[in-house]
Amino acid sequence: MTRDYLKKAILTATSDAGETHGTVKKILTEIEAGGDAVALEYARRLDNYDGNVLLTSEDIEAASAAVPEKLKADIRYAHANIERFAQAQKATLSEVELEIAPGLYAGQKVIPVDAAGCYVPGGRYSHIASAVMTVTTAKVAGCGHITACSPPRADVGVNPAVVYAAHIAGADRIMAMGGVQGVAAMAFGLFGLPQSNILVGPGNQFVAEAKRILFGRVGIDMIAGPTDSLILADATADPFIVATDLVSQAEHGYNSPVWLVTDDRALAETVMKLVPDLIADLPELNRANAFVAWRDYAEVILCADREAMAACSDDYAPEHLTVQAQDLEWWLGRLTCYGSLFLGEETTVSYGDKATGTNHVLPTSGAARYTGGLSVHKYMKVVTWQRATRKGSREVAQATARISRLEGMEGHARAADVRLAKYFPGEIFDLSADG
Repeated sequence: MTRDYLKKAILTATSDAGETHGTVKKILTEIEAGGDAVALEYARRLDNYDGNVLLTSEDIEAASAAVPEKLKADIRYAHANIERFAQAQKATLSEVELEIAPGLYAGQKVIPVDAAGCYVPGGRYSHIASAVMTVTTAKVAGCGHITACSPPRADVGVNPAVVYAAHIAGADRIMAMGGVQGVAAMAFGLFGLPQSNILVGPGNQFVAEAKRILFGRVGIDMIAGPTDSLILADATADPFIVATDLVSQAEHGYNSPVWLVTDDRALAETVMKLVPDLIADLPELNRANAFVAWRDYAEVILCADREAMAACSDDYAPEHLTVQAQDLEWWLGRLTCYGSLFLGEETTVSYGDKATGTNHVLPTSGAARYTGGLSVHKYMKVVTWQRATRKGSREVAQATARISRLEGMEGHARAADVRLAKYFPGEIFDLSADG
């Protein structure tokens, strides 16, 4: 399918992945062997912080007092929306019991993981919303213990608004420790914490690599790369709003791709003219990130029609997908690969990032082809059970024995044989593999 690249990326989100594996593996190994003392040494060296690692109730009260009341109200508003949506998600999971065949019963139970570790970034930006989104969903899921972990800053500690957000969202403990050492502390159960069964939340490439290495020993939400966003826009879209939305996502980081896919050349050219001035108007740090992201990673793609636009979007499988085009219901029904979808000019990724209620911890780097984002479901184990009467065991035992022998698994077959012999003495069953 023909796509005309009016702007083509120089780099991709994985171009500068770097050799982080060895560094992260070394830190994890040393911390697991050395425990609290080694984790504290890394915290002093990398976080430049030697205050309380686990915040006390007094620390939390002091941090909360430092947060302006207006911001507290905004955080509570976001928390209420996120909690409400998480509760609705949880309601979609139900426990099941059914009689598969006469006397043979099977069921499903939904059990929350016992301990969750929620990582909240605090380096380039202090992600207040991440604290609310990760902790709230774990709380609604019913996790027995929730640790929130965020990097402290020298002589300041964890951002007070992050502390307040994690606290009202329901964190049992808040830890002032960043990077690999923070992830390790939650995974290994340092400082008297329970070992986390699942690690969630965004982070830099070192945090992502730590989660990748630990996966299997613990669960994770996903392995996240740089955030990415795609906008689908037709001739009815407002080019100024399209350009503003692209820039708003490019400020995440120098390697955060943003893509515009359209079937209208005039719109594309106008947006490309607007973006540089919008970037130049940002504060210094934001401007630096957005400038490089737009220069090296952004793409503007011209397609023949809306079907070609949708196909292009599904190929990219963006983390955030915005539609600013006519017939929103068509797009909702047609699009299949995205982390979160934003339909119409009246909403924006920024809403979802902060306060709408849906989660902003989402699949990046094309992972939306096979997974969704963080939700209550990530913290829940859907497990099965079964039971049978002796009469109900009769037919399934015979089928099990014959299938097992056909597979060459004689031990499995005999586990069925002994039940038939005990429950139906004197009866003869044909249990050979060839029937």
